[in-house]
Amino acid sequence: MKQAATLLVVDDNPDVLLAARLLLKQHYEKVLTLDDPHAIEATLAEHAVDVVLLDMNFSRDAISGQEGFYWLKQIHSLDPVIAVVLMTAYSDVQRAVEAIKCGATDFLSKPWQNEQLLTKVATALNHGRDKRALGQVARRAQGLSQVMSGAMPDLLGHSKAMLKVFDVIAKAAQTDANILISGESGTGKELTAHAIHQQSLRAKGPFIGLDMGALSGSLMESELFGHKKGAFTDARADRVGRFELASGGTLFLDEIGNLPLEQQVKLLAALQNRQVTPLGGNKPIHTDIRLICATNEALPQAVADGRFRQDLLYRINTIEIRLPPLRERPEDIELLANHYLEHFGRKYRRNIRLQPSQISELKAYPWPGNVRELSHAIERAVILADGDKLDTALLFAARTELVAMAAVPATDAGIEVAAEPVFDLERVEHNTVAAALRHFQGNVSHASKALGLTRGALYRRMEKYGL
Repeated sequence: MKQAATLLVVDDNPDVLLAARLLLKQHYEKVLTLDDPHAIEATLAEHAVDVVLLDMNFSRDAISGQEGFYWLKQIHSLDPVIAVVLMTAYSDVQRAVEAIKCGATDFLSKPWQNEQLLTKVATALNHGRDKRALGQVARRAQGLSQVMSGAMPDLLGHSKAMLKVFDVIAKAAQTDANILISGESGTGKELTAHAIHQQSLRAKGPFIGLDMGALSGSLMESELFGHKKGAFTDARADRVGRFELASGGTLFLDEIGNLPLEQQVKLLAALQNRQVTPLGGNKPIHTDIRLICATNEALPQAVADGRFRQDLLYRINTIEIRLPPLRERPEDIELLANHYLEHFGRKYRRNIRLQPSQISELKAYPWPGNVRELSHAIERAVILADGDKLDTALLFAARTELVAMAAVPATDAGIEVAAEPVFDLERVEHNTVAAALRHFQGNVSHASKALGLTRGALYRRMEKYGL
């Protein structure tokens, strides 16, 4: 089942457009291609594009990349939060860093490896959707002008729990200490990392992110440290690693608990020595980064289980910021819900408001997927609403369906169901994950979205339960 997303590939090489389209259309519902960047504006006006893959060099010259930067700025003038991945056959560190500084979500060297391209598109898609959903906080939002002081425009909340988070962010950002952001899926860990970077002394430097849950072990080391041409099969050109790209700025490693033990050793060495050696290389490269990591699992327990190195945990959590789940800050739910209602109302040209009884129901629900689940629920309800009234059932449609499916004996999936009620949390989680995967016909992206999990978190549960 293809993922519901629209991609736009812009390149003046017809072979590149064909190769990208043939690969991407296997995974995404709509893939548009352009050989002329002057048609970008009309295309974005006609289609709701989620990710743009943009070449950096067109007719003006062959290698400077200035055209790519120009069109990147034009795209963001039309849609400031759209995810753009810049592509070029002439890869170098300076250009990659400049691309990130100019607002690109990522940077891709041509010719690409198919797995690498798919990983970058998936990461860019998730990044763009989360940023669009969580949104830029309206400064006019009630009660927030003094709380936020314009410092953290991507975070929303006025509860005591969130005020405490804002205070820790403000203090930690002024240092170069390594920070570990912990919290359940959907609580806004990446947005918090961005907020720290924006308030830090490194704000003018690059912010480079990497989702450890979206990468296989074979790609992880290359992504982190880079590689030299010929280092392994398909290494057709030198590749700049994220450590090198982030030098002078911030490196954000999401889902750090997914890092295999052998890579943990190498990460620890890179942090201690402040240098990395690309795969296939023999010359260390000095790096100057501020490390921010995020996890939705208890790393101390992972240490006890032998899955995470204790010395690495000490190294990455000089300061820990715990993001509270939404059920611990119900006073923020009305503010968040109205914010998303306004945002998606503008997007889909609907004028809808929540009733007091609906707000009470939203506050009573535990939101296992947290802020991400709330934003998706509001968006779905806005799209399916009749007229200007929001149907309460639409807000919890996916939740109701999954709970009902999880409660049904799933003999076809090999799940044992006890004759008497058994209050077994793992069994409930197992049934729910299995139900979601069956419902979405094995599409991990759709299932993880419905469950309020990241893809990496869902993959871990699939492995845990043998699904």
